[in-house]
Amino acid sequence: MNTTLGLQTTKGSKPSLPKFVFLPGMDGSGKLLQSQMGTLKSDFDICSLSIPANDLTDWNGLTERVVHWIKSEKQQAPSRPIVLCGESFGGCLALHLAANHPRLCDRLVLVNPASSARRQPWMEMGASFARWLPGSLYRLSTLSLLPFLIEPQRVSISNQTALLEAMVSVSPSSAAWRLSLLRQFALEDLPLERIEQPVLIVASGSDRLLPSVAEARRIAKYLPKAKTALLPKSGHACLLETEVKLHSILRSQDFLSA
Repeated sequence: MNTTLGLQTTKGSKPSLPKFVFLPGMDGSGKLLQSQMGTLKSDFDICSLSIPANDLTDWNGLTERVVHWIKSEKQQAPSRPIVLCGESFGGCLALHLAANHPRLCDRLVLVNPASSARRQPWMEMGASFARWLPGSLYRLSTLSLLPFLIEPQRVSISNQTALLEAMVSVSPSSAAWRLSLLRQFALEDLPLERIEQPVLIVASGSDRLLPSVAEARRIAKYLPKAKTALLPKSGHACLLETEVKLHSILRSQDFLSA
């Protein structure tokens, strides 16, 4: 189990390629990008934020840790492009980082960002349940979330298992904390006008957890260089789907080079 909040670089680092910094969803592990690695690593040097299972760091703390790491990378290779990609919870973190430190990345990719979560009626109840459920019931409750997170017929059994393992690895108190962070997150409070780099928002049309397509369109209104890529049949955790290839999406939207 990870005990240190930091960025994990994949094996076989490729300093000549643009850096792809992945900010994961609520699980915080970064491991759920694994099924996308095979194609992404042909064009990017990939690293992922790893948030410990019991971590209670706030938005500012999470942002500063990523900022510190990216700044150290830029000192070593000032001309190396940085592509920041945030999924769900990580999408909110990516927006927070890019708005407050707009010069740190060259391109921004958001995959079903959870910036609409605070407006969902289940949010407060979900945080309370996660906080007080005993461990055995908490693990059982994660099973009930699967239909909201994925389209089962589009996700392999191995990836479904990986998702469940990632979810149960987060402690109930940390899950409640991350839900409370989403409840605090307000898109309108960020200086989004400072984000001038190209932004790609990937949105799932069959997302049962959040209104991701509507939210993608709402975010795009704030960002002058934003465009959206819609996945009509995909669920919230679309990067686990067999037919979804993030590399192909980036290529089709001219996002492979920064």
